[in-house]
Order: sequence, then C-alpha cells, then structure tokens
Amino acid sequence: MSMSTELVHQTNCKKNSMITDTDTGEIACSNCGAVSLEKIISVSAEFSGFSGQDNKNSSRVGMKTSLKMSDRGLSTIMEAEDKDSSGKRLSIENRRMFYRLRMWDRNSRSSISVKSFQKAFTLLDGIRSKLALPESVVEEAAYLFRKIAAKKILAGRSTSSMLCATVYMTCRLTDTPRTLQDIADAGNLKKKNLQRAYRFLMKELELYPEAYNPMEFITRVSKAVGLSEKTERLSFKILTICEKKNVSTSKHPMSMAAAAINLASLMNGEKITQMKISKASGISAVTIRDRSREIKEKIGGEING
Repeated sequence: MSMSTELVHQTNCKKNSMITDTDTGEIACSNCGAVSLEKIISVSAEFSGFSGQDNKNSSRVGMKTSLKMSDRGLSTIMEAEDKDSSGKRLSIENRRMFYRLRMWDRNSRSSISVKSFQKAFTLLDGIRSKLALPESVVEEAAYLFRKIAAKKILAGRSTSSMLCATVYMTCRLTDTPRTLQDIADAGNLKKKNLQRAYRFLMKELELYPEAYNPMEFITRVSKAVGLSEKTERLSFKILTICEKKNVSTSKHPMSMAAAAINLASLMNGEKITQMKISKASGISAVTIRDRSREIKEKIGGEING
C-alpha cells in the first residue's frame, strides 16, 4: 500500500475504524479497506507442523530481550574461521570485511560502559536471589540504571553502590518493602555508603519516593519471631490507629512495625523479648522501647478499648 493511499484514507474516510489481522500482521480500516503502513509483529509459528507439539516448537523467535542483560539478550557470535555455511573459504574481500567486523565486535564488548553493565547486572542477579525480588522490580531497576548511565554520572563512583541505591529506589517506587539494611547486606556494602549514593540519585534524577507503610513489615517480622495470628492482627490494629492519629508521621516504618509488635505481644501475654524483635527487624531495642512508649502515651486508651 503506497503512502498516497494511506493519506487518502486519512482525509476521506470519516469512520477511522481500524482492525488488526493477526495472521498477516496488517492493520486495515474496516470501512474503506485501506491498509496502514505500520504492521504488528507476527507471533505465529515459522512453519506449520503436523501435531500440536510441532506447532509449539516451531516458534520464529528466540529468548526474550531483557534490560537486565548487558547486551539485552541480543548478543552476536562471530566465528574466527573464514568459511561460509557450506565450508568454503571466503574471498579476500570478504575476509577483510569480516576481520573488521570481528574487530568492531571485540572493541564493543570491551568498552567501559559494557563492562560496567556486566558488573552491575551480575550483582543485580545476586541481589534478586538474596532478597527474592519480583522480575518486574529487577527489570525496572535495570531500566533505571541504564538511565543513570545515560546521564553519565557513574564516572568516578562505585558501580556496586550506585546499583544498590538504584535497587532501593526501585523498591520504594514500586512499593516493594525492602529496607536499606537489607539491600546493604545483599550488596555487601556499608549502610552509610548506600545512604550517600541514594541521596545523590534522588538529587540527580529528581525522584522522591514516598515512605513505606509500616504495615508492610508486620507479617515479615511476625513470622521471624513466631507471633500468633491474633497478636499479628492486633499489631495491624495498632498501626491503623497510629496512622489516623499521625503518630507514625516522620518515623522509621520498621521501627513503628517493631513497636506495634512489641505492644501487641505484651497485651496478649506472649513472651517475645525486645531483643528477639530487634534482631528480626534490625531496629535497636532502645528505639523499640521509645516508640512503644510514644504509642502508649498517644493512643493507649484507644488500643485498650
């Protein structure tokens, strides 16, 4: 279909009712029959088979592309032999051309940006397995890291600290509850260095994610300390009242969750020490006592009621 036909369709046809043919990949108007120049990608099999298994295996595509791969899954493999598919020697001109192609391919693989991506995404796979991050979060973190690399702010900075800060920012943006200490432990970094890199990224990218909701950490800490379901529900109730009374405003989410669990266990007579809660949450026992005292002073009557 020529460009003129498409232009006639756009100016003369008033309905503009487009339909898609999944077999041919064409997009056409159901009113005038004009075919658009744009086509969709055909997901049909490369050839027809004689059974359902044959049709399933005859896919025209390879593995899916992924941002968490340094080459996005589109790597090239060039053999060193100067022979074609039939085993014949290439001509002198073709040998020279393939020599240059191999040299360019080798240089592209050894570039600084590719090496930093390889190091960063290898670390990203390790963090994903340690923290059980969803695939969507990993892809979003890889996209954000590529965006940071495009801004050319990685020079002179640790790749591991910048990647870990990117992962933490992605967890905050996607509301995936992971603390700074969790990511620092998974990336083998000091928490102070991770905080510094995270503040730098927030300033450069102008992204300011909202704080976590303390309720997102209740189940995690409850399972770690062996809390009963009744006490866990009471912890949720305490945090709900704290949120209504603005008690949890500007407080560390994990510290509020740990304090709510501490109060709930005391009210239900469960013998769970503050040190055990501190070890499971990563919050000091002193902080847990201070937050528990603050909650009792402000909403103690509503909890008991």
